[in-house]
Amino acid sequence: MKLTRRDFVKDFLWLSGLVILPAASVLKGWAREKLWQPAYRKLEESGKFAKRIEEVYALFEKCELCPRRCGVNRLRGERGFCRAPLQPVVYSAHPHFGEEMPLVGRRGSGTIFFSNCNLRCVFCQNWPIAHEGRGKKVSDAEVAAMMLKLQEKGCHNINLVTPTHVMPNILNAVRIALGQGLKIPLVYNTSGYERLEIVRLLDGIVDIYLPDVKYMDSAMAESYSAGAADYPEVTTTAVKEMNRQVGELVTDSRRIARRGLMIRHLVMPNRVAGTKKFVRWVAKELSLSTYVNIMAQYRVDYRAYEFPKIARAITGEEFLEAMVWAEEAGMRNLDVRSLVVKDAYRR
Repeated sequence: MKLTRRDFVKDFLWLSGLVILPAASVLKGWAREKLWQPAYRKLEESGKFAKRIEEVYALFEKCELCPRRCGVNRLRGERGFCRAPLQPVVYSAHPHFGEEMPLVGRRGSGTIFFSNCNLRCVFCQNWPIAHEGRGKKVSDAEVAAMMLKLQEKGCHNINLVTPTHVMPNILNAVRIALGQGLKIPLVYNTSGYERLEIVRLLDGIVDIYLPDVKYMDSAMAESYSAGAADYPEVTTTAVKEMNRQVGELVTDSRRIARRGLMIRHLVMPNRVAGTKKFVRWVAKELSLSTYVNIMAQYRVDYRAYEFPKIARAITGEEFLEAMVWAEEAGMRNLDVRSLVVKDAYRR
């Protein structure tokens, strides 16, 4: 087939990253992006956001925000399993460039690290924050100010790390920040250990869910996450609800995440994480196009050295095995970095 001058120019521009689309397509894309609004703005415009905050704040009187269901009265200063006070404790707030590429873009993910945790894994890499609760106690208004500052820095989203035990504070902070101009997506970055009833209360507020699915075996969860034997059942149920709310990942013209579900799964030594079962569950219960990040970052940290099965790093063979399982399950939207790591191990 003869290559015309027009075809040559088109191919050159494509390879250069300067794709010329039909004018109508470009205008439609711009129009969609201009019309896009975060979920929480739509909820505010419906007049339901304030009522939702009132509803979740009432949960502090008998705290059952997470599956531990401690029932403590945090309004009176009582503390449950997570050891969190009534006010949120923040360790840091800054643009983060180590997250998944659709979250990071060019300007970073606006990450707020909340201290304390409802899971407390023995291999936790953030144990000074999650286990010891290091950080500064702040008001909801101060959290709102952090969100606005991150937006001013150009961050593509507000990334709420370990939000479960401070969810009511976060919702109040979002509404305060919305009144002062917050307009970027909200990322709920969680261990996955979430009650279905609580996730339902986030419907219409969260734009992007970023849950871990750490284990598919209750015995593993019980051993390494402070007795949370119900983790696989609870987490898979919660993730299905997250998927119902936001669906598959949607990005803008810059490939920056706007809405959707992004799942993280950490490969662990000796098949502790149950990766084969995990990818088959995603394929069957969610979608083959679900964004999945198969992670190779496991390292021996905190108290992991006390547990023989997880007292070493993963091998290249273990990570490649996990990626093969994902591909065999038909996963079509695997994280780019996990694919790069796979190729590096294969060399």
